[in-house]
Amino acid sequence: MRSAIDQLGREAGRVTACSSLFYSEPWGFRSEHAFCNCCIALHTPLSPIELLRYTQYIERTHGRAHKSVDGTYHDRTLDIDLILAYDDEGQEIRISSSELTLPHPLWTQREFVKKPLAEIR
Repeated sequence: MRSAIDQLGREAGRVTACSSLFYSEPWGFRSEHAFCNCCIALHTPLSPIELLRYTQYIERTHGRAHKSVDGTYHDRTLDIDLILAYDDEGQEIRISSSELTLPHPLWTQREFVKKPLAEIR
């Protein structure tokens, strides 16, 4: 996780905040593995779609072989989600496309997002 955060800060923008690590049970499926979660704030010149594509590249370089599809989740080495986005004036960016939805539609239902996000807001 630290490697991915460092890579985002070096190559996609500037990490302005990083939460503590939170461990949780998997969400949406059963697994014997706990998940490690955190939230970062990133100031980036990339558009949300460009950032999404870049985070998917980082996931692949960290061993992620495939994405979850149609609500079928599984263990993975790294999963980077875009939760919220703001423009240069501080206005929330809203996107609803087949590739990306912002704000993330399920973030308010996930304690493993809400707790670390509260630390950095």
